[in-house]
Amino acid sequence: MKLDRIVLRHLQMPLVHFFETSFSRTYSRHIVIVEAVSDGLSGWGEITAGENPFYNEEWTESAWMIARDYVAPRLVNRELASASDVDPLTRHIRGHNMARGGVEAAVWDLQARQNGNPLWKEIGGGARKEIPCGVSIGIQDTVEQLLGKIEQELADGYQRIKMKIKPGWDIDVIRQVRERFPTIRLMADANSAYTLADADRLKQLDDFYLMMIEQPLAHDDIIDHAALQPQLATPVCLDECIRSAHHAEQAIRLKAGRIVNIKLGRVGGFAEAKRVHDVCEAASVPVWCGGMLEAGIGRAHNIALATLPNFTLPGDVSASKRYWKQDIIVPPVETTAQGTIVVRDEPGLGYELDRDFMDHITFRTETVS
Repeated sequence: MKLDRIVLRHLQMPLVHFFETSFSRTYSRHIVIVEAVSDGLSGWGEITAGENPFYNEEWTESAWMIARDYVAPRLVNRELASASDVDPLTRHIRGHNMARGGVEAAVWDLQARQNGNPLWKEIGGGARKEIPCGVSIGIQDTVEQLLGKIEQELADGYQRIKMKIKPGWDIDVIRQVRERFPTIRLMADANSAYTLADADRLKQLDDFYLMMIEQPLAHDDIIDHAALQPQLATPVCLDECIRSAHHAEQAIRLKAGRIVNIKLGRVGGFAEAKRVHDVCEAASVPVWCGGMLEAGIGRAHNIALATLPNFTLPGDVSASKRYWKQDIIVPPVETTAQGTIVVRDEPGLGYELDRDFMDHITFRTETVS
């Protein structure tokens, strides 16, 4: 394929309910959408960076600049044998995986549409036709508010509950959750809120038979996690610190965790996500698909990714209505009563874009041609 142009769109979408992690509270998302155009056909990607450089070093403005000034110019007007070429052509850009990955995802969607294939087939997925879903629930104002949200999500059929934690919102809160819901599949996500000095506190989580504790220590650390995991019965799941297949290999070698969360943007797109998946599968380390408060395009990409065979645990790929009053795709992503998402077979990401609504919430566009 030869890309004629790449169009960036900056959208603003208010969340249905605020979402709070250990590092910030979010009320509204600023999202960069990527359109890759070739011979009149468009593929769509979503850059999943947050509004601030808190999850990692990327944020909306940095992603916009990197995609516009560095990623897109390396791809436009260039003959690509396949979407797999995007990764090596942009890999020398240090970091900025979310900017790179959002553009790469658009090219994969374009290629799938050119070939008349659903995106999951184009990337080599298809191990399952329904994706098991969990939900991520942010830190709430009160424990009762948290318990009410968990009750509602369970009523909607979700198979796993992930709750955000931080010092002061951890042991006692999880204890109350377990008292109310003694048998649910429950995990805790710390988003790097602790240090190795907190090991004794983290050991107390073993009392609550959690599925895992996600990224308890620093966002760029593997070594301290390797020191922590032997002290815990609860599996450690690595998120922020796994940005490549090489990181996954190092973590597995050091026994730094027993589970890996794969986020498409964090690792730089489908090519590297598949390599991380394969490294973990070879080592019998299960993976699951994490979320970044994506709009419908990114959500559809996550569904395709989660059809790869080693995504054996329920991910954070939940229904659009949990986050958005109106999504930018038609139909919105929906879950079944059993807490699954049925994988669609239409070409590309499997959903139509609501172009009128997307235009309505777009306040900036730029084209690289």
